[in-house]
Amino acid sequence: METPEPFQVEPSDEPYYEPEESFVRPAGGFWSLGRRVTWVAALVLALSSFTGWYAGSSESGPTVSVIGWHVGVLGKLIFFVGLVLLALAALREFGFELPPSIPESLVVIALGSLGTIFVLIRLIDIPDSIVAAGRGIGIWISLLAALAVIGGGLLTASEEL
Repeated sequence: METPEPFQVEPSDEPYYEPEESFVRPAGGFWSLGRRVTWVAALVLALSSFTGWYAGSSESGPTVSVIGWHVGVLGKLIFFVGLVLLALAALREFGFELPPSIPESLVVIALGSLGTIFVLIRLIDIPDSIVAAGRGIGIWISLLAALAVIGGGLLTASEEL
């Protein structure tokens, strides 16, 4: 058996460049979808603590509305959960990041879950001190915002993969 003859390469005038290995990443920065959903939902969650959570007519006649801030500690905690999420997004934009061992998406999902639990407690258990009988639109906005924070954290986690 004969050894093959070497392949003759004709010289070329163009220089040869080795292609670099690269891949396309999703759009990063502030305007990526998961992070955008997270900070918008966090803003809505924080502001929803100042919307009417319970509404109804009182015995004296006028319509009564109770905002989330005045329903106890949970209403205030929901505001602060939204505020912490907004601070996390602002710090990320200024270049501060969490340590690599703590994924930001996991923190967002945990805070969104905490906010959802707080809203669900107030949705199910109306405080006895509140005269208004029904649930207002604000508590539903809070619930949707807390669920959107979880969704934003999941989108961010999928973008990081």
